[in-house]
Amino acid sequence: MKLSYTDYDAVLFDLDGVLTLTMRIHALCWKRMFDAYLQERAEQLDQLFRPFEIEDDYKPYVDGKLRYDGVRSFLKSRGISLPEGTPDDSPELTTVCGLGNRKDRMVSDMIATDGVEVISGSIAALHRVRAQGFLTAVVSASKNCEKVLKVAGIFDLFDAIVDGRVAARLGLPGKPEPDTFLQAARELGVEPARAIVVEDAISGVQAGRAGGFGLVIGIDHYDDNGALLQGGADIVVKDLLEVF
Repeated sequence: MKLSYTDYDAVLFDLDGVLTLTMRIHALCWKRMFDAYLQERAEQLDQLFRPFEIEDDYKPYVDGKLRYDGVRSFLKSRGISLPEGTPDDSPELTTVCGLGNRKDRMVSDMIATDGVEVISGSIAALHRVRAQGFLTAVVSASKNCEKVLKVAGIFDLFDAIVDGRVAARLGLPGKPEPDTFLQAARELGVEPARAIVVEDAISGVQAGRAGGFGLVIGIDHYDDNGALLQGGADIVVKDLLEVF
């Protein structure tokens, strides 16, 4: 299935799992951060240590969400409540913000050490839509978004970037709320109905559907076809070159 380019004016891409494989970095850092905290907590309370499981915990609780939302979501799933803290909290503090900042530091260190792997089909599709005159934006929960785009060599291929830093500055709620996608559409000067959202996370396709976007494309990395469609994707593909 190939899309008709005359029906839309812009394509809004998620970052992790859509353009890059930094989702692997994020998943590993979430696990390392949470496991260290959970191990310490188990020892303090004389309880059995139950680790963060990437297969069971990553997708439903943290994938695609703003950093602190992910911390809250996972801790809630374990019945754990922590002080909120502030975004300026040291990564050593045991607060929601402290744990989120600890994970962010791990991600930044891994990107600097290991670099960024791009998804070749998505990058080829990105070049195609720009050649057709589409406006393009990245909409990501990551506060490392600009760094990732620069390391990957694709920073200059976007007309707008709405990431975790922009969301924090403007007070925008993260996915599954549509606000970050709607902000990107505003920055591009296009109506949501004339824009395409590309996502791999359930929370992301939910955001695209809630925002009234013209088309929501889900990318299926984990045999999540049914879940992505149920979440709000109009179509689900393995590779963006199937539609662009």
